[in-house]
Amino acid sequence: MDIPSSVVETIRNAIEEDIGHGDITSSLLVPEDNEARALYIAKGNFILAGMPFAEEVFRILDRTISFSIFFHEGAKISKGDVLAEVAGKTRALLAGERVSLNILQRLSGIATLTAQYVDAVRGTKARIVDTRKTSPGLRFMEKYAVRTGGGSNHRYGLFDGILIKDNHIEEVGSIVEAVRLAEAGHHLARIEVEVENLKELQEAIDAGADIVMLDNMTAPAMAEAVRIASGRVTLEASGNVGLQNIREIAETGVDLISVGALTHSVTAADISMKIVK
Repeated sequence: MDIPSSVVETIRNAIEEDIGHGDITSSLLVPEDNEARALYIAKGNFILAGMPFAEEVFRILDRTISFSIFFHEGAKISKGDVLAEVAGKTRALLAGERVSLNILQRLSGIATLTAQYVDAVRGTKARIVDTRKTSPGLRFMEKYAVRTGGGSNHRYGLFDGILIKDNHIEEVGSIVEAVRLAEAGHHLARIEVEVENLKELQEAIDAGADIVMLDNMTAPAMAEAVRIASGRVTLEASGNVGLQNIREIAETGVDLISVGALTHSVTAADISMKIVK
């Protein structure tokens, strides 16, 4: 996997944050030349994501360390599975343990939750997409985990898509004017408009929007929105989406369902790294 330099720098900063001016405990207890091997062991069931980034931790610490991965990204992991083996200087292994586990546990948790949402809408036309509600600095890795879990990425940031939200509309005065300005200034990008009711939906369609985000609408209102749109625009459901109602939303016929919880409210997978003789 080709990891962007900005992400490598993020991982480097995470290592620096943890180690600071040195691992005091290991330097006192472990001889500098000692070598060891350690295993990454699953302590629960989850979808695996993040091994390339965990490996990068040790490439930064000591390029002589070997890192052997035993499962592909997106694999269904069972409690007790040995995920990978890392071998080399003991001090380096201990220095990279926490940062590599933090990455693996969080990304695997995101992939696992995403897979649950994808499974919940299986058989409908709806696709599960993420949002910009990511951990600061970790967006590339977290959106990678969403894809690994079977979901799709929405726009990456403010720079790669036009999404006209309520505050934009308030600023310019109307949906029609907001779409007009967007079209005039950037004719290549698709234009998405956030709406809160069916009247605004019709305004967005008439204005020429390509995608309409149905914000916090009830399932019956979404179903009516699908009828009104009749395929003229892509419809995205957003707001108050959870596993308890995702199927109901999908069955309204919307095209996309964005779920902020995939990245902002995830439970980390349970993984440990154990040095073995």
